[in-house]
Amino acid sequence: MRTYLYKTLAGLLLVLTWMGCKVDDPELGAAPENAQVKFNATPTAANANIVVFKNQSGAVTKAVWDLGNGQTGSGEEITGSYPLAGTYTVKLTIYTSGGFASSTQTVTIANTKPEMLNRPDYNFLTGGGSNTAGKTWVIEKGVSGHLGVGPATSQTAEWYNAAPNEKASEGFYDDEMVFTLSNNLKYTYINHGSTFANGANAAGIGGATGGDVTVNYTPPTNLSWSITEEGDKKYLTISNNGFIAYYTGVSKYQIITLTENEMYLRVADKANAANAWYLRLAPKGYTRPVVEKPLRANDISDKFDGTGNIAWRADAITFKNAFDNPFPQSANTAAKVGFYQRLTGDANQYGNLQTTLDYRLNLSTRNKFKVKVFFPGGNDYSGTLKPQVSVKLQNSLAGGNAWQTQTEVVKQVPLNQWVELEFDFSSISTVTIYDQIVLQLGSEGHTVPGIFYVGSFELVK
Repeated sequence: MRTYLYKTLAGLLLVLTWMGCKVDDPELGAAPENAQVKFNATPTAANANIVVFKNQSGAVTKAVWDLGNGQTGSGEEITGSYPLAGTYTVKLTIYTSGGFASSTQTVTIANTKPEMLNRPDYNFLTGGGSNTAGKTWVIEKGVSGHLGVGPATSQTAEWYNAAPNEKASEGFYDDEMVFTLSNNLKYTYINHGSTFANGANAAGIGGATGGDVTVNYTPPTNLSWSITEEGDKKYLTISNNGFIAYYTGVSKYQIITLTENEMYLRVADKANAANAWYLRLAPKGYTRPVVEKPLRANDISDKFDGTGNIAWRADAITFKNAFDNPFPQSANTAAKVGFYQRLTGDANQYGNLQTTLDYRLNLSTRNKFKVKVFFPGGNDYSGTLKPQVSVKLQNSLAGGNAWQTQTEVVKQVPLNQWVELEFDFSSISTVTIYDQIVLQLGSEGHTVPGIFYVGSFELVK
């Protein structure tokens, strides 16, 4: 009992410390005071707009910085870049075993350095210094994956990628994001009255918590942008809790791609730390050129153990690669398989696994796909969920209407056993328009959930 009481009191002391209460504990140490937090700021000799900040607070567990220019970081020393004249508030927070404390200083930058603004990423984002009106970006609605989600531990949207024009009714595609190099890196968000919000975070802009929702929302006008580097990653941050098109409660975006005509961003989910969201944008008025693809008869193979040559996209399903085989049998004793889960909700009625190739399928010599699957008997097959597998070949050039170009082969599946199915497309061996493959388990056009496993997918000689 004495040991339990001691641990309980120690836990209470720790909670009070992290709430800002100055409670000392002999084992944890004294909580730091704000007056103890000290740092210096030294402009570099080569450029007064680049400032080095050093922690002078003594020994700490961690030092966390907010440099007032959109740049954040941690460590005993950090370098800040300030291309624009102005006064910036720099905040240092130190952490010790007893708690944390903060202090701020202002840094005044006397002169704007235009040469610091003339860099490729700034120019791609804004159109450059001569483009005083700024550059307007929009969600690239006609491209698959303009909105996506994946695990926070990954750098790909492996859980879901929106199909072309899928979110046309959500007040999403008319949003305009304007970035200017002048006027202190101004950012203007034009949403025409409504914003598409992640359901778990929608309350942050006045929406209701639940499923994704379109919220009547007026963006603030005092927004700016900044680009910073942290290790080998580059980030685009919007000030004052601003955001880009789809609201997730976070204002800091990892830049995956930024070119003249493409911006692909990754952003965290404030309410769900396990999720990372993806946005694909293009300049307003830009049309992605159609690139003709070569005709090839290649091997296509995936054993879902991480060694396949197929870049699958999960569309309105949950998919996990290299999943432990829950039912090893003689027909499939492989250690790893693919986990495929149908989801409930109207938006998930047509969920599937798909890939778009960088070539068109030459079906003249290779036209039989083999798929190994396991359908558990625990799913409810009494209604619209069916024990069947569909393989569909589509022409991706049709965008959201690709399904109208498809040829489909459907196979029925016995339950509770691994089985290899063959999908014969020899009847269309002379057709050369297909570059997209869709694998769909459990049928479509319904909201009944189900869990399935995929052991292999092959197109070989």
